[in-house]
This record gives sequence, C-alpha cells and structure tokens, in this order.
Amino acid sequence: MRAPSRVLAAQWTTVVPVVAVVALIFSWGRDLPVLVVVLVALCLAGAVLAAVHHAEVIAHRVGEPFGSLVLAVAVTVIEVALIVTLMADGGSKYSSLARDTVFAAVMITCNGIVGLSLLVGAVRRGVAVFNAEGSGTALSAVAALATLTMVLPRFTKTPGPEFSGPQLAFAAIASLCLYGLFVAVQTVRHRDYFLPVTQEGEIQDEEGHAPPPGRRAALFSLGLLLVALIAVVGNAKAISPALESGVASAGLPHAVVGVVIALLVLLPETLAAVRAARRDRIQTSLNLGLGSAMASIGLTIPAIALASVWLSGPLLLGLGATHMVLLALTVAVGALTIVPGRATLMQGGIHLAIFAAFVFLAVSP
Repeated sequence: MRAPSRVLAAQWTTVVPVVAVVALIFSWGRDLPVLVVVLVALCLAGAVLAAVHHAEVIAHRVGEPFGSLVLAVAVTVIEVALIVTLMADGGSKYSSLARDTVFAAVMITCNGIVGLSLLVGAVRRGVAVFNAEGSGTALSAVAALATLTMVLPRFTKTPGPEFSGPQLAFAAIASLCLYGLFVAVQTVRHRDYFLPVTQEGEIQDEEGHAPPPGRRAALFSLGLLLVALIAVVGNAKAISPALESGVASAGLPHAVVGVVIALLVLLPETLAAVRAARRDRIQTSLNLGLGSAMASIGLTIPAIALASVWLSGPLLLGLGATHMVLLALTVAVGALTIVPGRATLMQGGIHLAIFAAFVFLAVSP
C-alpha cells in the first residue's frame, strides 16, 4: 500500500507547484475578480502543502538541523523579495512594511509555531522534551536581533522610528554577523545541541523508518521546493490587493495586511513544525520556529538596508509601545519555557495566548 501512496504524493506535489506558478503568471499585476482570487488562494494552499512535502524530503536526505535550516532560509529569501517588491511599488505607503512583516514573523514563529508544537508534543507524551542548550542559543539570538533592529530605532536621536544611514548600516552588518555565527554553531560547532532528544534526554537517531532519498530525488525536491515557495509568496502578493480592499472596507489597520501575508508565507514552516511535533521531534519544531524568526530578521533587515539606497520614502523600523511589550513578554516567557528543556500543555498554552493577543491587537489596536 505504501508504493501507490508514494506515487500519488510524488504526482500531486510535482503538478501543484507548477499549476500554482502558472496561476501566478496569469494573475500577476492584474485586478482579479472574486472567483479568480478564490482560485489563486486554492493554488496558494496547494503550494504550501507541496512545499512542506519537499522540505521533508530534503530534511530526510541531509538530516537535522540542515533540513529545517533549508526551509527557513528558502522561505525568508523569497519573503525578502516580496517585501522589496511591494516597497518599490508602493513607495511611502509601505514604509513600515518591513517592520510589520518581520515583527509578525517573530510573533508567529516564537509564539504561534513554538506554542502549537509544544501543545501537540505535550498532548502526545504529557511532556514535550527538547535540547535547552540549542533552543536557548536560538532564543537569545532572536532577542538580540529583534532589539538591535526594531527596538533601538525608538531610542536614537534620529527623528521618528528610523535609523540614520550609519546606524542602519551597523544594524544590517550586526544582523548578518549574528545570523552567520548562529548558522555556524548550529551546523558545525555544536550540531548536537540542535538534534531531537528522547524523553530520557538522549539524542535521537535519524529517522530510520525509511531509507533516505537519493541525491537526484533530493535535488529534484529542492528545485520543486523553490518553485512552490515562489508560488506561495507570489500568489500571496497577487491576492494582496484584494486583502487590502477587504481590510480597508472593514475599517481595519493597514498593518493587518502584513500580518495576513506573513501568516500565508509561514504556513509551510508551521505545518512542517506541527508534523515534526507529532513524531515527537520537538527540537526540529523549535529549530523551524526560532530559526525562521532569526532568518526573518538576519536576512530581511540587511536586504532592506541595501534596497533603501534606491527605494523612495522613509524606512520605519522602530516598534510601537504595544509591540515592544509583546516582544519583551515573548522573550521572558520563551526563556522560562526553554531553560528546563521540558514543557507541558501550560507552556504551549501561554505562547498561544501571547500570539492570540498579538493578532487581536493587530486587528483592534
């Protein structure tokens, strides 16, 4: 029975990304009627599921933590392209888009993905177990990156919530250096800190329920992963005008658009993290969540800093008071969750409550 199911999975996960890209080509830059928006949204959802499948194929081939790193970086690179494209098209209208999207990504990953993964793991085993050394390293890097890039702009002498040119250059270089250092620690120096552990705290062996795919199959999945992610981000941009119109007609803040797009873009990582948690690989879920938060800051801010040379309008990076409180609460609760290396339903529920507060305050500030 496994062979037919594998053939079926290979067929639809190959066809759907291509169909989604075709839908992207025909919908790009056009005013879409409601029916077409629905069809594009369905293609987007299919591309998300295909991306998760191909990411898991690659992860099975290269092992952890390289598998989660591939998905996090791939999603973030294409997310950066989406932000730069929107900022170039919208000018000053999107001056705060980078900040809104990056902060939404931090809240989604550090509270939504982490909380949901801990909840799923605790429901299955009673206690979700992970490696405190690796997760603590990731959380400290997220806290430092978020503070340097999104909190400090509020406390400099530059008017408004933005950096001066030299300050922005420093923030960009510091972000790249911290992210590069983390990747080196995660993949080379202390790779064992980021491997899944058993209930007894021992490092799990690589999943042995099936042999890893061959090199050709892994490269094929890598190509389709990139195609699927381009389709996800591109189709999210294609339906963003309809989202903007809906948000405006509902009288909601413009920042809600950034939150919705971030939710769509991060769907592949969310689904992959939950599936890993269901297999009692909580560390993989945390690698995806915290690693995506780091990649979102460490790659987006330098790219936007470089793009600001030719982009018109201000680049607003400083968070408001409400968001700074949510960020501080996220870091404090995250530290208390990670230090023991074990979490129950309570910790998962707390993170999800913070995420719910973020979404609610985005809609009703």
